[in-house]
Amino acid sequence: MSNYTKPLPAISTLNGPYWDGLKQRELKMPSCNDCGKLWYPPAPFCPECWSRNFTWRQLSGRGTVNSWVVFHQAYFSSYKDDVPYNVAEVELEEGPRLLTNLVGIANEDIVMGMAVEIVYDDVTDEVTLAKFRPVK
Repeated sequence: MSNYTKPLPAISTLNGPYWDGLKQRELKMPSCNDCGKLWYPPAPFCPECWSRNFTWRQLSGRGTVNSWVVFHQAYFSSYKDDVPYNVAEVELEEGPRLLTNLVGIANEDIVMGMAVEIVYDDVTDEVTLAKFRPVK
């Protein structure tokens, strides 16, 4: 895993629980204890009511493809062997949307609204990425 050359996330105290959750095979996002809003990306307060009273909640890891694009050019040299590759917006069952890659499906078979589930990709010893595959 140490030969991973693609860009890695900047992990901070603000988003650390998200990345820690992925390492533990759990998709977690902040959830407001006052109004119930669930959001992503992480912020120090609820974007709905501005409360700082929130906890990190485990989500189902299921969603649907809302949109996607297939890249036919590598904008980073570390992606040259992946071209063409997809980047998709997945709307989670609980509401938030994630930008991710779809795996286990040919780019030409991706369709809007298809049901997907999370796949945990350990790209380094410290970082696990959330990717999604079609529900079987």
